[in-house]
Amino acid sequence: MSKMSSQNKRQQAKQGQAGIKKTLHPDTSQALATDFYQLTMAQGYYEAGIADRKSIFHMFYRHPPFGGRYVVAAGIGSFADWLDGLSFSAEDLAYLRSISGKNGKRFFDRSFVDFLKQWHFTGTVEAIPEGTIVFPHEPIVRVCAPLLDAQIIETTLLAIVNFQSLIATKASRVRLAAGEDEVLEFGLRRAHGLDGGLSASRAAHIGGADATSNVLAAARYGIPVRGTHAHSWVMAFDNELEALHAYADVFPNNSVLLVDTYDSLEGVRHAIDVGTMLRSKGADLMGVRLDSGDLAYLAAEARKLLDAHGFGSTRIVASNDLDERLISSLKAQGAPIDIWGVGTKLVTAFDEPALGGVYKLAAVEDKDSELVEKMKLSEQPAKTTIPGRLDVARLWQNDLCVGDVIFDTLTEQQPGDSENIITIISPEDSWKRKIISTKNIRVSTLLAPLFRDGERIDSGESIAVLRKRTRENLAAFDPAIFRFDNPHAFAAGLSQTLFERREEMRDRQFEENRKKLTLGHR
Repeated sequence: MSKMSSQNKRQQAKQGQAGIKKTLHPDTSQALATDFYQLTMAQGYYEAGIADRKSIFHMFYRHPPFGGRYVVAAGIGSFADWLDGLSFSAEDLAYLRSISGKNGKRFFDRSFVDFLKQWHFTGTVEAIPEGTIVFPHEPIVRVCAPLLDAQIIETTLLAIVNFQSLIATKASRVRLAAGEDEVLEFGLRRAHGLDGGLSASRAAHIGGADATSNVLAAARYGIPVRGTHAHSWVMAFDNELEALHAYADVFPNNSVLLVDTYDSLEGVRHAIDVGTMLRSKGADLMGVRLDSGDLAYLAAEARKLLDAHGFGSTRIVASNDLDERLISSLKAQGAPIDIWGVGTKLVTAFDEPALGGVYKLAAVEDKDSELVEKMKLSEQPAKTTIPGRLDVARLWQNDLCVGDVIFDTLTEQQPGDSENIITIISPEDSWKRKIISTKNIRVSTLLAPLFRDGERIDSGESIAVLRKRTRENLAAFDPAIFRFDNPHAFAAGLSQTLFERREEMRDRQFEENRKKLTLGHR
């Protein structure tokens, strides 16, 4: 193609693009990372004159993932970073002004969009620290804010905390399966986009992964970074032995060699040849990686070969669609694997790719400025919400967690302050109860301040601290709770006072409905 014809084609392309309606390009603002109905409700509150009414919302989940009993709270720091910088940019507002309704007129009122121009979050947020184990119906985040403020932040809060808590929980299960072995997170190429990969790497490290292959996550969050080489490296050379020698020449002190491109055990023999060369230069073979085949058999045979040639300290790395159950199986078979590279099934939470966390209104001011507790009723017990301003009292006996009590700080004291026994009642099945004597019981509450009157008061913790908290939490409960099959149920539920309050509200609502129906038949 001639230079002139190429220029003509580019010019024609530009002319064609000129006729296309230009869309708004995203800027650094993430204020529009929300569901449309959050903004429609916000305008509704604004026009109804109730936008400033005090409200209380809680974020919680109902059903644990992966057939387990628990969730590791994560994503709170990422949410706090988002909220700390939340404001509507000029481009955001221009887009909102451009939206039309079915009548062809502006969807959002001009005065509401002008209000958003100067709006910023003014509420108070408390949250369970990341790395803490939480159970169904327990408030992970509590938002006390003007009604409009609390509504606008819902979607992003759920998107961030649901996903990262899910991945942190999956990573904790992998950690439990691997024991003290090293766990590497290798999932970026299979993640749900670059943003999903970044969030997954952060959450996986909180949950227990030791390092990541995701360089951006390593740089941003301070996670150790790890990696070897791909099959393409081996295939780019004339033969495997040449390829492995070439890699070791470049990285003599960091050589972990992938050995299964052609024949795994022959690859191990080639790696031993390279290791012998490295030792002649004062270095050593750090490891070999198996990425396919019968990992239990291949790891055992590789170990024999390495040990027979004096490479007892060379570690065996395994990858290939690993998860907690396969790792448990391989360890039960005695596979001599030292390092586990876990990718797709970790960063996508492959067997249950969503945590159903929700965000529900629990109290709101009425027209007389009285705070009124609210409760959503449902034919499904799990979907009947819990009213009040909730917190969680965690009960400790020595260094072991023996129960969690959800209580209402508006109507009752902290459990254990003035009673000899504490009754814990399941929110879903009132027949399930546990009574705990307060003798030798220590009580701690879980929610901690994050924002007060719109100002961030928690500067954030290092990811190393969050990861350490997860390890400490996993050690603080009966191990039977963490079994992969038929895990033991932990005593977590409502206080006696809160249970009775909830029942009273439910009965009153049913009675009001009954009266309405009775009057309607007259």
